[in-house]
Amino acid sequence: MSTASALYFGKVIHRRFRPKAHYLSYRVFWLFLDLEEVDRLAKQLRFFSVGRFNLVSFHPRDHGDGSDTSLRQQITRYMERAGIDLGQGAVRLLTMPRLLGYVFNPISIYYCHHTDGRLLALVYEVTSTFKIRHSYVIPVSQADSEQGRFVQSAAKALYVSPFMDMEMDYKFRGHVPSDILDVMIDGHDVQGKLIHAAITAHKRPLTDSSLLRAIAGFPLMTMKVVMAIYWEALKLWLKRVPLTRQPLPAAEQVTLQTQPRESRLGW
Repeated sequence: MSTASALYFGKVIHRRFRPKAHYLSYRVFWLFLDLEEVDRLAKQLRFFSVGRFNLVSFHPRDHGDGSDTSLRQQITRYMERAGIDLGQGAVRLLTMPRLLGYVFNPISIYYCHHTDGRLLALVYEVTSTFKIRHSYVIPVSQADSEQGRFVQSAAKALYVSPFMDMEMDYKFRGHVPSDILDVMIDGHDVQGKLIHAAITAHKRPLTDSSLLRAIAGFPLMTMKVVMAIYWEALKLWLKRVPLTRQPLPAAEQVTLQTQPRESRLGW
C-alpha cells in the first residue's frame, strides 16, 4: 500500500528564556495524513479508524471549525479567502491521533500544495487548554516554495498560556516533510526572543504493525500531553513567572494572510 500518509516518531522541545529559564523535551509520534487518503486508510488498516473508536483514530471534527464540513473544503475556503489558488493540490495534515478515544492537539499543521506539488501555504491550527482554537493561514514565498521550505511569521492571536502576554509574534521555519520532519517556532515579544519550540522526527510507513509499535512505545500519549502541560505550568508558577490575564477571544477563528509578512516587532 503506497500512500503519502505516514507516521513520524520523534520529539518536541520547548525552551523559555525569560524571566526564568525553562526547558522541556518529550518523545511523541504524529500522524501525517493526506486528506484524500483518510477514508481509504480506514478501510485498509485494522487499528486505525475515522470518526469512531479504535486503538488509533482520526476524528475530523477535532479539527477546523468542528462542523460536518470536510476539512478539505474548509482548507480550500481558507485558501480562497487568502487569494491562494490551491486547485486540486494535496492537503496533508500533521497531527496527533486519538489514542483509545482521547486526544488533545496543541498544534496541528496543514501543508497545502499546488497541483504540481509545490508547497503554497501552511495552516497552523492551535488549540489552547481553554478549548479555544485558532488557525493561522500563511502563504509560502515563491523562493521558499522552490526550495521546499518555509519561513513565515504571524502576530499572536490566541491566548495559549497564562505565562505569556498577547503582544507577541511567531516565526515558523521548516521544510516539506520527507524522511525527516522539522518545524521550529520562535516567539518574540518587545524584548526579543521569549520562547523556542521545535518538532523533529523520522518517517515510518503507516501500517498496522507501525501503529502497534506506536501504541506500545507511547501508551496514553495524548493524555500525557495534557498532564505535561499542567505539570510544566506548575513548575513555571513555582519559579514565580508572572501570570497574565486572559483576554476575550479573537473575533474570528482564523488569521488570513494574503502574502508573506514582516514582523511587527522588528526582527
